[in-house]
Amino acid sequence: MRLLLGLCVAAICVSSCNNQPKADGSASTDFAYLIHELNDGLRNVVVEDGFSPPIASRIYAYPNIVAYEIAILGQDSFVSVVGQLKDLNNLPKPESDLGNGKYAALVQAYSDVATHMTYRDHLMEAVRDTLLAGLKPFMEAEQFEAGKAYGSLVAKAIIEWANDDGYNQTRNLPKFTVGTAEYDWKPTPPKYGEAIEPYWGTIKPFVIETDSQFRLSLPYEYSTDTASKYYKLVEEIMGIANEATDERIVIAKFWDCNPTPSIVDGHVMQTNKQNTPPGHWLGITTDAITSHHLNLAESCEIYMKVMVSMADGFKCAWDSKYATNFLRPETFIVKYIDPDFTTKLETPLFPEFPSAHSVISACAEQILTDRFGDQYSFIDSTNVPYGLPVRHFNSFKEAAMEAAISRVYGGIHYKPSCELGYEQGTKVGQWTLTHLRTRK
Repeated sequence: MRLLLGLCVAAICVSSCNNQPKADGSASTDFAYLIHELNDGLRNVVVEDGFSPPIASRIYAYPNIVAYEIAILGQDSFVSVVGQLKDLNNLPKPESDLGNGKYAALVQAYSDVATHMTYRDHLMEAVRDTLLAGLKPFMEAEQFEAGKAYGSLVAKAIIEWANDDGYNQTRNLPKFTVGTAEYDWKPTPPKYGEAIEPYWGTIKPFVIETDSQFRLSLPYEYSTDTASKYYKLVEEIMGIANEATDERIVIAKFWDCNPTPSIVDGHVMQTNKQNTPPGHWLGITTDAITSHHLNLAESCEIYMKVMVSMADGFKCAWDSKYATNFLRPETFIVKYIDPDFTTKLETPLFPEFPSAHSVISACAEQILTDRFGDQYSFIDSTNVPYGLPVRHFNSFKEAAMEAAISRVYGGIHYKPSCELGYEQGTKVGQWTLTHLRTRK
């Protein structure tokens, strides 16, 4: 992984040089490469730091919000999200026209916010320094310094706003107490770890009114009766997992996105590192934006909407998860049917209903389909660096629905959890589209 990160930073150096504005001052890419490489760099940091999926969604959202606000400076057709995102009431304005210094401001602000939210500061700072070095020849020294100063000023305001979303307070709350009822969620192998982020459904949302706005009710009732609806669902998921085809296993692993999957060898257990679900969709978003050659402001607009929608989607999903607090299929099957049962994917350490992957995939799909249409065909190579293959999709919806059903193929979710999760995410995505205005 260290080698991978080193190669990524080196690639940024090459890419920046190849894509910078021309020497005569004309912009070949309108500086759009800046936001792509910043997001690529942050995704690598998130993987290296091993953040859980909901935390990763928060980390991706705030830097992309500040990038959008700076990218639209001087762009009359765009609308600020100040006054639209919850409790974001104002941001400092530049004292004078920054000129090309605006691009230095964007890089500085994004990096400041990202390093505040991650652990390995040096990795994000390396991306920042490379991009700033590439920008410096294309503006006056005074513009360059004014841009960096303004970027840090706006970043400080965004960080103060982020610090008030409730995340820091949840770090000091009591650990989750595992329930004693038969249907309550229980820790699962191989880690048997604590429940992840039990208070995530209390963190302040960005666009939706409350985290419980689209709360789901459990569609099945726990029962050990072999004739019950629930038992039939258990038998279904058990059959799918036990008889999984090679293609279904490929699909399950392709969308796994467990940031720290376990590798067990006898009595030794190690953890690997791979992309998170929001990081996976960040890569898909980058592909769509670059394929359409969008300029910087347009690129930042799409990134911001996708990241904000997914972040709110995680809050909705976690609100429903801990409101229902339902056990995983693996727990029931091992206890009542087959003690040797194993899933195709490592069961995540949080309650079963709904499938959060289904929720946030639908969130992203709604935003991307709205911008690029429902017939956008693409090859998803986002997770190739983590040893996974490429897959082809004919639309964002096709990808999102495959992401949802992959959790069934992996043996970690019941079908209704994925179907209703997809519906919940669709509602969040639609709410974002109708309540977050970015164009005049």
